[in-house]
Amino acid sequence: MKLLEGKKIADEIFRDIKEIIKIQRLKPGLAVILVGQNEASEIYVRLKQKAAEEVGINFFLHRFPEESDEKEIIEKIQELNNDEKISGMIVQLPLPKNLNTQKIMDAIASEKDADGFSAQSEFPPVFPNAILQLIKSSGQNLSDKSAIVIANSTEFGETMSGILEKGKINSQYILAENIERELILIKNADIIITAVGKPKLISGNMIKKDAIVIDGGISKIGEKVVGDVDFESMKNVAGFLSPVPGGVGPVTIACLLENVYQLSIK
Repeated sequence: MKLLEGKKIADEIFRDIKEIIKIQRLKPGLAVILVGQNEASEIYVRLKQKAAEEVGINFFLHRFPEESDEKEIIEKIQELNNDEKISGMIVQLPLPKNLNTQKIMDAIASEKDADGFSAQSEFPPVFPNAILQLIKSSGQNLSDKSAIVIANSTEFGETMSGILEKGKINSQYILAENIERELILIKNADIIITAVGKPKLISGNMIKKDAIVIDGGISKIGEKVVGDVDFESMKNVAGFLSPVPGGVGPVTIACLLENVYQLSIK
């Protein structure tokens, strides 16, 4: 099994961004809206802040309690849309279930949409795009491959499948809650993408020999950050596997900061 080490891909992007920002004497700004206290979201936001500050991007975190309503969140987004210090903005997902995610995302002006979720955005969504980059880093011929996406939501499943189809990879998605009745689909897939946040959701006996497995899940067991894949059972079965940490996460953050830089020079 070969590890698809996203950190190496990300470090190259970070070096380029840092150098360009320094040479051009830019002051890009990234604003992050964080609602509630989702553990995985907290981890990702800390990593984004650390990376942004290291490459020279100013970081502005705006926290809202779990019980916040859409109106006050959208008002803050509209304020940030008009703030010249902010080059790019994201809403950290998932949002609490009482909120209309699409309505809140739509409030971000397209010229500030660093995550690529706006219909008018020139960028593909960063998380699915990072996953596609990791798949391509395997060096395999992907034209005849089939992919299964295991997702927590139809929104992510549809978005990820759309990105894969643009990359000429046949794809379909299943929701994590239906995984037990879709085991045959998973077993027959050449590429498996999981982004659920449930440790040991996918084990080696569930996949095809030499499959490409992209672990986009993140959660914590004690102080240890883990993904959805049972690494030990996967070692002698998968052909390629993205580790957690050090796989999808770093590439996602690198793609995000690259977008913030691009937005800062518009």
